[in-house]
Amino acid sequence: MTLLPHINERFAGTIWRMEIDSLSDTLFVEIRDNEEKKVCFGSVDLNSGKVYFKDVVTPERWLTGIEAAYNGVLLIHYYQSETGPTHKGLLAIDAYTGEALWSNFTYGFDHLSVNGPIVYDTRMQPRKLFLADIKTGTTSRIYEPYIYGEPENSISVPEQLTTELLPAGLITIHPYGNWVHYLEYNNFRIVSLHALKAGQLIQMLYVFAKTDRDEYREVYEDLLNTDIQKIQPEAFILHKNRLIYIKNKAELKVLSL
Repeated sequence: MTLLPHINERFAGTIWRMEIDSLSDTLFVEIRDNEEKKVCFGSVDLNSGKVYFKDVVTPERWLTGIEAAYNGVLLIHYYQSETGPTHKGLLAIDAYTGEALWSNFTYGFDHLSVNGPIVYDTRMQPRKLFLADIKTGTTSRIYEPYIYGEPENSISVPEQLTTELLPAGLITIHPYGNWVHYLEYNNFRIVSLHALKAGQLIQMLYVFAKTDRDEYREVYEDLLNTDIQKIQPEAFILHKNRLIYIKNKAELKVLSL
């Protein structure tokens, strides 16, 4: 058995952030181009691999970013100023067409509940929270924590382990710093690590599958980054049975396990 990505998509810029809508199994990406001072957004179906769009730009080309995703809608925030991190205003985009559904420049986003986004009016003090309709932006009743619980995201992240804690014989390459990021899923073992090659720091990803003899065989390998100046964070996540990672900062890859 050899695995191949069912999503392998390059974007025109750095993938700055990803967000997954678990209800529709849609993955959204925020792509930033620092030289052009431009932000665009993409949407991909994690099941079929279909790219719904990859270059949607809002009227505000730079001071904007992903806030949340829910039930086939991407929520985008604006920044109050170029010099601060404060968010102000929301724009909702259809996950499948990239078309704007609604916008409100006085809303602030608080968090995502199992029933949808919880927002507040930035002009009002003290802050009062309301449930917003993700499709229209209209608000209904005041937020009550015991009614609107937290949604499940179905995301698993790897843990950091030293090589001594890995299954015996799993990797042959010596990792830089003697530690790796590691995740188990069914009969698969997923490892990302840093290593030195010709004096340069690189980052690798490996997937191993358990055989009938209770041994592990490599079924996938990818070079994620080369000539790294500093240790990178964890290289992948698992959403349900989808292994998701970014290569060379601009390539989105997804494998079905």
